[in-house]
Amino acid sequence: MEQTECLAADDAGIARAAEILAAGGLVAFPTETVYGLGGDARKDATTARIFDAKGRPRFNPLISHLPDLEAAERYALFDARARAVAEKFWPGPLTLVLPQREGAGLSPLATAGLATVALRVPAHPVARALLQAFGGPLAAPSANPSGRVSPTRAGHVLAGLSGRIAAVLDGGACAVGVESTILGLDGDQPRLLRPGGVPLEALQEALGQEVLIGPGAGADDKRPNAPGQLSSHYAPGAMVRLGARGAETGEILIGFGPVKGDLTLSAAGDLVEAAAQLFHILREADLLAGPGGRIAFAPVPETGLGRAINDRLSRAAAPRG
Repeated sequence: MEQTECLAADDAGIARAAEILAAGGLVAFPTETVYGLGGDARKDATTARIFDAKGRPRFNPLISHLPDLEAAERYALFDARARAVAEKFWPGPLTLVLPQREGAGLSPLATAGLATVALRVPAHPVARALLQAFGGPLAAPSANPSGRVSPTRAGHVLAGLSGRIAAVLDGGACAVGVESTILGLDGDQPRLLRPGGVPLEALQEALGQEVLIGPGAGADDKRPNAPGQLSSHYAPGAMVRLGARGAETGEILIGFGPVKGDLTLSAAGDLVEAAAQLFHILREADLLAGPGGRIAFAPVPETGLGRAINDRLSRAAAPRG
């Protein structure tokens, strides 16, 4: 166990975080999506510590975060499609899976030994300041134990990882609240590998072509090519039921729009509000439900950010191995 520092998101805190990262330590930091658990993506030992702290399967690749497109191009091969969506949506909640540039220098643990790499340029000012201060790629999965509810506040990070990481930069609540969209551009056809903060419709408009959903034929759920594809993920302790119009005996009901509940993602039926609230509400409901409890979620439309919300909920509700 190590003492986890809680750092203010000011110049001194960011400088201390960069110092820890340069020494091979792990620092959780805010992005616009969720808090990430950052470590130097070029160092095998540091990347291994990320997996160890999270209890994450070693075959699950990590997203490397960079300050801008120019930096990202040092690690991956960008074609015209990739450059077009990067210029439109970066900085922001979009991850691109691209062919890894030869000699990129990333740890094979960060890429799970694949020929591709997942890259993102975050928009959160604290994340951007930290990346500039550190001066290298930060592998940063969500800062929570693997498979559990993602953190959108510094307190969520400490609840799951205190004593297992060096520090957390407290930048307040995350604005988007669900992880980044992952777009695969390593083949002829663009593929939505994980719905997230950038809606599918916006990607198709920017690319001017259809984006297929899912990893495609021959994909292996047990060895994914991008994060967030394991069937059981984002799981609370309680069991989860979806599509609920009302609570069954013993359930905590999470409402949306006209469906009222013990808690609600958005009484107004606002998908942006619902996405930002999702993981925080899921944690609250888990505490209310208690050991062996059950949580029910009202239906959420399968449009825009609703697609990302439903993806996370379906994985939270999946059978657990």
